[in-house]
This record gives sequence, C-alpha cells and structure tokens, in this order.
Amino acid sequence: MRSFSVDDVDLEDVEASKDRDRPSHFLRLPNIQNQSLLSGLAYCIASCSMILVNKFVLSGYGFNAGIFLMLYQNIVSVTIVSTLSLSGVISTEPLTWKLIKVWLPVNIIFVGMLITSMFSLKYINVAMLTILKNVANVLTASGETYFFKKQHDRQVWISLMLMIISAIAGGVTDLSFHAVGYTWQILNCFLTASYSLTLRHVMDSAKESTRSGNLNELSMVLLNNVLSLPLGVILVLGFNEVEYLLETPLLRMPTFWLVITASGVLGLAISFTSMWFLRQTSATTYSLVGSLNKIPLSIAGILLFKVRTSMENSISIMFGLLAGVFFARAKLRENSQS
Repeated sequence: MRSFSVDDVDLEDVEASKDRDRPSHFLRLPNIQNQSLLSGLAYCIASCSMILVNKFVLSGYGFNAGIFLMLYQNIVSVTIVSTLSLSGVISTEPLTWKLIKVWLPVNIIFVGMLITSMFSLKYINVAMLTILKNVANVLTASGETYFFKKQHDRQVWISLMLMIISAIAGGVTDLSFHAVGYTWQILNCFLTASYSLTLRHVMDSAKESTRSGNLNELSMVLLNNVLSLPLGVILVLGFNEVEYLLETPLLRMPTFWLVITASGVLGLAISFTSMWFLRQTSATTYSLVGSLNKIPLSIAGILLFKVRTSMENSISIMFGLLAGVFFARAKLRENSQS
C-alpha cells in the first residue's frame, strides 16, 4: 500500500517529494522514448485499478474481512520492497528503534485510514466514494489554517466549498445510499486529514532519526507497512475476523488469492509509478492528472459494478470531480505565488 492516500496528496508535498524521493540509487529504468506519457499512463492505471480491485474483492466476492485484506496487502508490499532493497535495486533507510518511536503515531493513523477506507468501499459505490474523499481536502486545509497558521487564497476556499456542496448533493441523490458506509467514509476523511497534518508535523523529526538524514517515499512505504503488521494482527483478532476466515470458502479458491495478491502489488505499484511520473513531469502535471484521473475511475466504477444512478446524482458526481480539478489548479496557483 502507499504511504499516504493518493487521492489526498497535498500539492505542496508533491513538489517537496521531487527532492525528498530522489535517492542516489533508485530503480534503473530503461531508456524509453516518451517516458512522460508512459509513466503517466502507468500511474493512472495503477491508481484506478487498486480501487476497482478492492471494490471487486469486498463487494463482488462479498469478502467480509477488510482488516485481513489490508493486512495481507501490507505483507505483499513488505515482501516486495524488502526483496528489492536487499537485492540492491532500490534504496531504503534501515528501520531503527529511534525512527519507529517517532513514526508510530503516524502509523496508527495510517492503519485507521486504510481500514476505514476498506469498510466504506464495501458499501459505497466508487464514484460517490471519490466525491466524498474530497471532504478530506476541506478538513486538511482547515487544519493547516488552525494548527500551522497557513493562509489559503479565495479560490482555494471556493473550490473547497464546491466540494462540500457536491458531497452533500451526491449523498442526498445517491440511490444506493448506505448509512454505515457513509459513516465509515466520514471517519476516513478525518483520519486522512489527520494523517496529512501529523505527517507534516513529524517529518523533520523522522528525517533526523535516519542515518542519511532523509526519508524517501519507499522508506515510508516500508516503515508504514512493517509497523502495520502487528497492529493489523491485533485488529483481526479484536474484530473477530478469524472466525469468518476459518469458515469462508473464498480462502480455498486459488483465484481469490490471486486477486488479493494483485491488489497488494497494485498498491505498491502506485508508489513506484507516482515517483516515476514525478521524475518525468512537473508537480503541476502530476496533480492535474491525479484530479482528472478520478473521472474515468468514477465512470468505470459505475459501469463495472452496474450502479443504479439518477441524472441528479450523476450531475453531483461530475460537479464534484470538476471541483477537484479546480481545487488542484487553485492550490498550484497559490503555491506558485507564495
């Protein structure tokens, strides 16, 4: 899984990550012409596929152990990243007790963010989930103003208000409205915003706790996923998912294991492709493509899962998607001025 939610990456963090995630020894990519187009396409496919595959597992298969799914995906990510690191293909920071103690509060929020995302995705269609995730941007911007005294310009606040309006309108007109799913998603928005704000607060301390004085994206992926394993096991036991896992016939189906393994690989692929895309383009292109990518994702979610919708709900969804694009442009404009 990614170290943070792709859809909710702050645009300032995107710009900073171009320097932060530039390890001296990274993936050796072949010299391919038009790598910008190829990397952008790979990033879009990975980010869309991850959500659609998770939705298929939770709703298509009817799998009722979201915490176990998160745990298994994290095991897949740890295995792949550790193997690549040990073989010298990528560079990651060693996990020290000093770094773990600094990072633990961030990781607890990270795990909560992933679990609530799984729970909400089971009940909410992909298009509405994409719109509701915009609320996290509102909470993050408000938190930046309150805790870090960061001032946002008028266009940013207008776009955030449009996001709130679209989320409310979408919920009211949602023909498949599910109170449990919406409750989990609201909690997910608060945790996503908390993760972004907490990450910003502890990042300097985390960097000081590493040997190189830096913490690249892959090190964050490895750190988050390793620390999430014991917590995931405790939560699987606490939510009594073990009884379900012992009884469900899904775990005796090879195809099911193939699908959930693919979901873990896709989660990690988002990290690799996003870093590749960032190195080939600018933060402007990256953020705008990320916003525009929600449009085909929403359409695919509606068509693949045969979601019942109405004209009013479709308009609300499109309104929210365009508000997301407007927000990305407003943030980029704000950052360029500052």
